[in-house]
Amino acid sequence: MPAAAVMACPVARQAPPAATAAPGRRVAGARARVAVRSGGRVAAVAAAKNYSITLLPGDGIGPEIMKVAKEVLQEVGPQFDIAFTFTEALVGGAAIDATGDPLPDETLAMCQASDAVLLAAIGGYKWDSNPADKRPEQGLLRLRAGLGVFANLRPANILPQLIDASSLKREVVEGTDIMVVRELIGGIYFGKPKGFGTDEAGNRTGYNTMIYSEPEIERIARVGFETAQKRSGRLCSVEKSNVLEVSQLWKEVVIRVGLEEFPDVDLTHMYVDNCAMQIIRCPTQFDTIVTGNIFGDILSDAASMLTGSIGMLPSAAVGTSGPGLYEPVHGSAPDIAGTDQANPLAQVLSAAMMLRYQFGEEAAATKIEKAVSDCLDDGFRTGDIKRESDGCTLVGCVKMGEILMEKIKAK
Repeated sequence: MPAAAVMACPVARQAPPAATAAPGRRVAGARARVAVRSGGRVAAVAAAKNYSITLLPGDGIGPEIMKVAKEVLQEVGPQFDIAFTFTEALVGGAAIDATGDPLPDETLAMCQASDAVLLAAIGGYKWDSNPADKRPEQGLLRLRAGLGVFANLRPANILPQLIDASSLKREVVEGTDIMVVRELIGGIYFGKPKGFGTDEAGNRTGYNTMIYSEPEIERIARVGFETAQKRSGRLCSVEKSNVLEVSQLWKEVVIRVGLEEFPDVDLTHMYVDNCAMQIIRCPTQFDTIVTGNIFGDILSDAASMLTGSIGMLPSAAVGTSGPGLYEPVHGSAPDIAGTDQANPLAQVLSAAMMLRYQFGEEAAATKIEKAVSDCLDDGFRTGDIKRESDGCTLVGCVKMGEILMEKIKAK
């Protein structure tokens, strides 16, 4: 590994900040909801706010966990004078089977016209042998580009109830609270040229292009700095500038943006291979990380396992305006689809992130997060977070959803 500074491991963490709605978010008009008055008479009462949500259940366990998240939103909404208009659309493998396209034009148009998009999961073994442009993942990449959601916020924080479910020792992970800010619609996943060819000897080759422009780096750097300002004021920019020209430009631009616009933020730099090691060695040294698409993809998945299960982590993808995209970090888990073994909590927490970051509905988001915490406090666990002899109760996706609803209904 190339030389890079090894940061000292602090023993304490700052509390996460209160978040506000992302700029440019739309709020739809009021919608009537039904209320029962004394005497049993039913009257229409106008909800103060109405949000249009496109639901993308996708593939594998997606429909199962999306059902739980939708029910949670329907229950919590009236408690805070919020109404939702839900519309479902096809994406990924389900869309390929129905239309031959992983992202039908109708789906993209519906998402663009909504106030927010809630996605479950896409992909599965069934489509692994499809041509590159007919694979479920292409639908997700095109959706992100079509919505212009260039900033992916992926939190990795340790819930006290699950600290012993982590694969690392308690003393290593306790207090971990990381926010990975990942650039989402540039870099090697989108760069051109890309494709297949042959070399001078006639051997088949495959190639991709990792490319970033200054404006692309500037805008994600600003999101990283702004996120750090709302947390502890510390930002670590992760790249590979010792060997990659694209990373050399990345580092140069991030430094300039920091000096010119965010002098109050403590900016550090780390090579991606060292960062991968440090996240495992001493995760509490990190607060906010900003990085490119492929590095962020890998690092955020690594960080997710610090928490005990990737099935607990939500994410948000936002742009400068328009609907954001909210989804769990985990995949479609086709091996357990339809068996009632899925963990719906990351999907539910993604809905809470949507309420907080898209609409500024802090109280409603907190209500959902507390319900999740209460379920864990009471010892209920799905299989991915259940440990042998932990004294907790193993439940399936449906039962966990029912318990969540009971907690949300409780005043």
